[in-house]
Amino acid sequence: MSLEYTESPAYSPSSSGDKTGHAMTRNCVAKALQRRLGLSTAESFDYVDQVLAEIMDAVASGDEVKLRAFGSFRVRSKRERPGRNPKTGVSVPVSARRVVTFKPSRVLCHLVNKSSGRSEAECETND
Repeated sequence: MSLEYTESPAYSPSSSGDKTGHAMTRNCVAKALQRRLGLSTAESFDYVDQVLAEIMDAVASGDEVKLRAFGSFRVRSKRERPGRNPKTGVSVPVSARRVVTFKPSRVLCHLVNKSSGRSEAECETND
């Protein structure tokens, strides 16, 4: 599969760069698989579901998921910390928890910043 972005009828981002109105959904990915690989609708949705289930299972068990030229998903543990109720100003503890983080690859970062005029050095990366 090519790493270059190609315009797709299943997903077309806003030309103005507006972050509202367009989102790449599970449905868009399944339709792209169906169109590009000639799969049936059921097969394409099944493949997408299987891939997402594998990623979610790995992340839920605490494993790091690295997708070359896309990015990495990691689970990070956060300690308990003091917080504040914004309405009342009362101090309350924020409990310890685990959070999922995503770090984009250099390739993805470059694609995102290519048209913005930002330099590669400005992009935080971790391949």
